[in-house]
Amino acid sequence: MTHYLVTGGAGFIGSNLTAELAAQGHRVRVLDNFSTGKRDNLSDLGDQIELIDGDVTILEDVRRAVEGVEVVFHEAAVPSVPKSVNDPLGSNRATVDGTLHVLVAARDASARRVIFASSSSIYGDQDPELAKVETMASQPISPYGVAKMAAEQYCRVFYRVYGLETVALRYFNVFGPRQDPQSMYAAVIPRFVMALLNQQPLTIYGDGEQTRDFTYVGNVVQGNLLAANAPVEQVGGEVFNLAAGGQTSLNTLADMLQEITGSNVSPIYDQPRAGDIKHSRADIGKARERMGYEPSISMLEGLRRTVEWYRNHV
Repeated sequence: MTHYLVTGGAGFIGSNLTAELAAQGHRVRVLDNFSTGKRDNLSDLGDQIELIDGDVTILEDVRRAVEGVEVVFHEAAVPSVPKSVNDPLGSNRATVDGTLHVLVAARDASARRVIFASSSSIYGDQDPELAKVETMASQPISPYGVAKMAAEQYCRVFYRVYGLETVALRYFNVFGPRQDPQSMYAAVIPRFVMALLNQQPLTIYGDGEQTRDFTYVGNVVQGNLLAANAPVEQVGGEVFNLAAGGQTSLNTLADMLQEITGSNVSPIYDQPRAGDIKHSRADIGKARERMGYEPSISMLEGLRRTVEWYRNHV
């Protein structure tokens, strides 16, 4: 029996999760349409994975992937706020329709649990000085955040109505190896790292004082594994912040990466981007209490590992 399915398993977070499951000796099935994921991300896993080239927006693809699976890690999405602003229909199709397909297929196949990759975008820009806590109202300011919020509600309802165990994990600015620096929608850390490694100036949108709870991907993988195995009475139908619990400005991030890379190219400042949140920091107390989550890799160590990976692979 294939115990684990990772949707979007060739993507950045999905491939790191797939690699860890394989390293633990599990046989893993991956469903990916390779719109943003890369086959190279899975190339060293050999016959430990079963790869299905398919799409979560096609229900029959999802049914085929979920068959015989115990736990689904649902990572597939269009992971970009700016892209959702440009294409809200595509963002909704991938995130809302895709998640509903996963839940229906998992219910019908008698899977035990679905772990959903949600997002801090759900909180929006409310109370910028406060750490985001799960009891806060959802006030997204981008189509991406709205889609993640709707998908979370589907997860909650499927637990309450059908008894399918669901856990939603709200990721905060995840970074690390295998994150694509080439896309026009690339996240800030891979963009900064590649610019510095190539002795090119960084581009910072806004004044650089906006802050993020940057979270190394290894901590996110750990949180997913805990969510898959925690007692259902602790996590069933619940949402959890998954982050480092810290706060770093983009200007400070640029300074840290300049020190790690040895580059001293000065940043260029541009206009703020639509849909961007000014401050984001997570309260991770609930994940600590219910799942035993504790981020074990610091941001600085994560940045060092990330820079080293880009030096060797890009």
